[in-house]
Amino acid sequence: MSDDETRHMYERARIGQSLRWGRRPALLVIDLSSGFTDPNFALGSELGAEVAATRTLLDAARGQGLLIVFTTIGFERDGKDAELWFQKIPALAQLEIGGRSVEIDPRLGARSDETVVLKKGASAFFGTNLASILITQGVDTVILCGATTSGCVRATAIDLLQYGFPAIVPRECVGDRARAPHEANLFDINAKYADVVSLAEALSYIEHLSAIGAG
Repeated sequence: MSDDETRHMYERARIGQSLRWGRRPALLVIDLSSGFTDPNFALGSELGAEVAATRTLLDAARGQGLLIVFTTIGFERDGKDAELWFQKIPALAQLEIGGRSVEIDPRLGARSDETVVLKKGASAFFGTNLASILITQGVDTVILCGATTSGCVRATAIDLLQYGFPAIVPRECVGDRARAPHEANLFDINAKYADVVSLAEALSYIEHLSAIGAG
């Protein structure tokens, strides 16, 4: 089936409608740690453009005083907290708690008052207190950035929908180590779970929050 035929089928089934965005968004940055953004690590790839785009979005969000949450994946040295995942992806063992691979990429300029959630699964919600953080801060929409599109970004987008948070995914701010899964999952995320938009659209949304009564 061609791409055009697929799009026509989805349109006919009314799959991929837009979500209603709220007035109190948060910016959630998934796993842009050195273990994923530094190609010297086994799971790392060249994500310089995605990091730069995310930094642009972060600076805009900081200017509006939005809640910013980072996630990172990290495991104990003995690996007992990820036995099955290590069997599937042995390179995850490089993501050892306390090591540089688990640190947020310094190009993002993470601040001491910005929350970092340590996770051990694909979704940012699995086994973490992320839902509590978003709920207690009155968040009604989440702008989702990070890596990888086909893995932790997708898993988090699914759970955002299931937890009741409309999600916005700026396409320039998410990346993967291979183009095909990146594009396929962006298409599917937009069809079923979140709104995939341009960085310019996400910036415009943030910049106009004061006009629609943010805060």
